[in-house]
Order: sequence, then C-alpha cells, then structure tokens
Amino acid sequence: MRIIPRTMCTQHPDYANVPQWVTNDFIKGDDEVYEAYMNYSIYDCQETMWDFEGKDVDIYVVRKLFENYGGFFINKILGEHIFLTYRLPNPNVEASDRKVYAEALETIPMAYDLAKVFYGKPVKAIFEVIFPLTSSSRDLIMTLRYYEKVVAGKCRVELDDGLKVSDIIGEVEPKAIEVIPLVEDMDSLLRIDSIIEGYVKVAKPQYLRVFIARSDPAMNYGLIPAVLLAKIALSRAYTAGNALGLSIYPIIGVGPTPFRGNFNPRNVNNTLKEYPGAYTFTVQSAFRYDYPVDNAKDAIDAVNNSKPTEPVILSKYEEEVALTIIKQYIDRYQAEVEGLANVINYVAQLLPPRRTRRLHIGLFGYGRGFKGITLPRAITFVGALYSIGIPPELLGLSTLLKLNEEQWSVLEGNYINLWRDLSDAAQYICMECIEQLPSMNGELRVSKEAVSMILEDIKAIDELGIKISSSFEQRKHSLLTRLFLESASNGYINDAKAYLLDMAKVRRAIG
Repeated sequence: MRIIPRTMCTQHPDYANVPQWVTNDFIKGDDEVYEAYMNYSIYDCQETMWDFEGKDVDIYVVRKLFENYGGFFINKILGEHIFLTYRLPNPNVEASDRKVYAEALETIPMAYDLAKVFYGKPVKAIFEVIFPLTSSSRDLIMTLRYYEKVVAGKCRVELDDGLKVSDIIGEVEPKAIEVIPLVEDMDSLLRIDSIIEGYVKVAKPQYLRVFIARSDPAMNYGLIPAVLLAKIALSRAYTAGNALGLSIYPIIGVGPTPFRGNFNPRNVNNTLKEYPGAYTFTVQSAFRYDYPVDNAKDAIDAVNNSKPTEPVILSKYEEEVALTIIKQYIDRYQAEVEGLANVINYVAQLLPPRRTRRLHIGLFGYGRGFKGITLPRAITFVGALYSIGIPPELLGLSTLLKLNEEQWSVLEGNYINLWRDLSDAAQYICMECIEQLPSMNGELRVSKEAVSMILEDIKAIDELGIKISSSFEQRKHSLLTRLFLESASNGYINDAKAYLLDMAKVRRAIG
C-alpha cells in the first residue's frame, strides 16, 4: 500500500507576510517551484497541491525540481515518499480553462519520463489529480477516461501507413491515473456517497481519496452549516466505503481562520479533534508564512506523526436534525450576505494579491439561487468582512437562539470547537465601525436594514455567553479597522490598502 499523506501544502493566497525568498509582492513563476521544494525540505509537508485552477502555472515543475534540487529528490522519491498532486480546472464550469484541463493531464507522462531518467527506474512521479466542484461520478469518470483514451491512448493512433503516434513520442506512462473528487457545494456534499458509488463501480480503485471543502461552503452557507455539512459528508463517505469494502481517505480543506477551518500552528490539536476520520489536512500559505518557521514546522510534524482518528458515523436522526439547523441558518446568513455584497466586493479588490490568480467568481455567481449576486474568492471574502469589523463567523448567529434542546444537543455534539471558534472570531468585532456603515460614502455604505441584522447577531453573542477578549491585538485590529474606513471613505486609497495589510498581519492571514 502506498503512503497516504497526512499533510498537503497548498497554494492558497491567504498569507499576510511575504516570505523573504519571494522576488515580488506575490508568489509566481519560479517562486512557486522553490516553494514546492520548501514544502518538502523545510516544512516536511508530505504532499503539495499544484494548482491549475484559476491561476498561471508552470507545467515544467517536475523538471525544475529535479534540476535545481536534485540532491534532495534523489533521496526522497517523488510519487513514493512525497507527492505532487494536480488540481485541475473544471471544464464544465471554467469554460476558458478547458484547454488547461487537457494540458495539465498531458504533462503527467512527461513527469514520468523525467522521473525514469532521474531515478534510473520507472517512477510515477505524478499519478493523482483533484477535480474541483465535483457534482457527479461522471465528472470523475470523464477525467479518468480522458486520460486513458486521449492522453495514454493516442499512442495507438495511426498517422500514416504503419506510422503510429508512439513511433514519434514513445510509449505513454502511466497508463491510468487516480482522480480525487473535490466536493464543494451543499447538494454534492450531501450526495457524496452516490458520487463515490458511481465512480467506484466504473473505476474499481483499490482505495479512494475524497476532498471535502470547508472554505466555499462557509462562504455560501455560513460557518455552522459548513462544519455540519463536512461532518455529514465524512460520515456518508465512510458509510459508502464500508458498503463497498473500500478504504476511504478523506482530505479536509481547512484554512487558518475560524471561518475557513481554524487550522493554524496555534490550533492544530483542536482541528484534528474537530474532524475525526479526516486523513489529510491542507496546510495553506498563511499557516506557513504568517507564523515562525519553527512553529509551523513543529505543527506540521505533529500532524504527520499523529494517529488518524476513527470516523464518526452519524445516525439518520442526527443527520435530519443537522439538516434542519443548516436550512434555518442558511436563510438568515444569505440574507445578510446579500446586504453586504457591495462592500465585500469593494474591500476585496483593495486587499493585497498574493498569487497571480485570474478572475474567479464564487458559487454565488453560478446562478444557484442567490439573486445574481457575485462574490470574490473565499479568502478575500473573509478578509473584507474582518476588515470592516464584521467577522463572517458571526453572520446568521442569531439563528442559534431559536434552536430547541434536541438541536443544541446535535450541534454541540458534532461541532466540537464551536465556542472556541466563535470566541476566536469575535475579537475582530468593531462595534463603532459597524454602526457607522449606513453613513459611509459610496461603496462602503451598508443599508440600515442589513446593519440591524448584524447587530442582532452580535447581541446573540452576549446571550450565548461567548467571551470576547480585550487583548492588545484585538484593540490594535479595531483601531486599524477605523483607520481603514476613514481613509477609504475620504479617498485615501493607498493609506486604506496599507491599513488592510496591517490588519491581515495582526490576524496572521488575509482571510
């Protein structure tokens, strides 16, 4: 059996502090190749996600890793000891990136050929791909078959009398790849068992890794629904695996802030406890660059050396109660986001870019019942809300005051760190800032109705007994929030951008 990584370093652009080795204000080009090497050699991350979705990407990464850092990779075999895993664009959603989807798959045999020469033996340097926004087993089967029939299968194509493609480019290896579903929306998370069953029936894999998102579900449905959906998805994935006699190895896509998973060097053990059954945890950029290197490395080592926990299988009753909570929460949360959409989009464009990402429209923009609202990526969505004194974790919170005893029991039993996460987030509230939003200029203005709903959520904090710290960091962040709003409102955009960056450094993450 191959090694299944416990940690996956990603390229999420969520870090506030630019590493010293970066040649610009954001990571791009050869910096990303060096970053991948750093992930393995300095941070001891067992896997790196190489992201083709929504960003420019170096297709020669394997060659550059071997050429520039051969002394390291000769002892750590890529594809056996450490792993490089592609995240593809979804050709069904990102129409402009359909050819990138094909290009990414075409580079897999190139990596095989390079590794065979480098190691002196056949090595599948890259053999897994992540398919984002998976909504059916057909997405996975399509990718599996495309690789087998188009990428590897083209060798059998005859170009002229007796002349085949293989005569020109040689044989193509590997003949097959493994496809990891990245499940991101509520409907798909709730159908993860049928996605698994449909794929396994065709592909017949020896095991299956499934990737459960945390950031996009939080952005689209709220913090508490995102956590409960992840728990339901983990339960159903393992239930499907047990029924099929198949080992399941879930990846949980956790980020550094409470809204996106609260996975950072200071909170590793709590996150491990929060997601029993999760096998691989995403170590995003802020985890690595907004904390001292030794702290980040020790935290990653702790995950690598920890024993995977047994999954929690929810009863039908628990799922039904959880879904009731989710549906109640979503209505309130989405109404509040609709009222904040303009200011979110305005502030998001002022936040510092950290990767050369192309335009991306979040799930709100895919016409899924949100009245045509478009939002930025989850990281800048979160960063924008923190920066105006409204922690996104608190949106919809007043819904909890309406829960009955059974619902509270299911919620607290399945969201282990509920109170800790809410307390961590609440320190970024700026009441003075929220109250002045209806009188702000231009894009910073928020309706009185929207602010009234947010104030109800903040009032619920007291009623729920959530503690708000009064630390130096909390006071500093609040002061910077006020300075940002004053600067942006009066047209001092450069000053406003500087205050946004200072706030991010206090939070140790853009969002």
